[in-house]
Amino acid sequence: MEIEADVAVIGAGMAGVSVAYELAATASVVVLEQENQPAYHTTGRSAAMFLESYGSPQVRRLTTDSRPDFDTAGDLLFPRPMLWVAPPAQVAKLAAMETAQPTLVPVRPEELCPVLRPGWCAEALLEPDALEIDVLGLHQHYLGGARRRGTRIVLQAAVGSGRHEGGHWRLETTAGPVTAAAVVNAAGAWADRVAASLGVPPIGLRPMRRTAAVARATGVDRNWPIVADVGETFYFRPEGVGVLVSPADETPSEPCDARPLDEDVALAIERVNEATVLGLRSVQTAWAGLRTFASDREPVAGADPAAPGLFWLAGQGGYGIQIAPALARVAAAAVTGTEVPATLSVARFRI
Repeated sequence: MEIEADVAVIGAGMAGVSVAYELAATASVVVLEQENQPAYHTTGRSAAMFLESYGSPQVRRLTTDSRPDFDTAGDLLFPRPMLWVAPPAQVAKLAAMETAQPTLVPVRPEELCPVLRPGWCAEALLEPDALEIDVLGLHQHYLGGARRRGTRIVLQAAVGSGRHEGGHWRLETTAGPVTAAAVVNAAGAWADRVAASLGVPPIGLRPMRRTAAVARATGVDRNWPIVADVGETFYFRPEGVGVLVSPADETPSEPCDARPLDEDVALAIERVNEATVLGLRSVQTAWAGLRTFASDREPVAGADPAAPGLFWLAGQGGYGIQIAPALARVAAAAVTGTEVPATLSVARFRI
């Protein structure tokens, strides 16, 4: 049976359900998800933080603009200060961060995280207002809100092809045909492939694998901050009775159901053990997800000048959760005719 809607959103991760929620206030919306559950890939594997110091100036503005939405949605943010540490080779980079973000506070790192190895950290900055994000809680907020506004979520609905004719898109999916006046490509790591299936040139998105693991540890204090080196080669934070660790990897990948590699997990353990006296050895669990970047590492949103009625919401990289509310509003407004900033626009790849 054919599905008809004003807007078809491809992808039921954070990007897809957030823009569906915004659009459903004034339009009929269907969300098409290739998996058998929403948020199966990157969204469901994210250990996101709300960091107003993180990313480009544009990303930082989107983060700040998203804060009221988090507060309105309920208990989705939890205090967890961010401690940026620098061994001697990274001190200049830490100084540049301090200049760019005057809200960061110089601190004695061992007073906040006493397991840091003596002599390893030369200098440190604290982001005292950093927050942990309840990622699945935010996703459920948007998913439930979109459904209450009448959005239909169709699972196992991979888009195989599509064409634009007579002012509408007709999509052929594994769940049957779908007709919509507008299509929003919010397919994450698969966004370029989705574009190609619609006969539209890709924009050069690059999925990157990010690995995380929880290691057993003794003497973990739940009040420790999240600790990351300013060179972004590792981070760790308390997680249950253990420690969540990551080598902060960005390994190019094809769109896939990402899996952690043993060598990446071992690298995370090695780097955290070098910087701390935790002596981590035993891993409880490990996972990986794909973070997808545009070539300029800025998000992509808005109308595609190469295809009528096609819009993008993709390339959020490592910032997709914390900027989701503001970026969804930008993308939804584009569907109704509002221009997006040039630095977010798809047009920058259509020269």
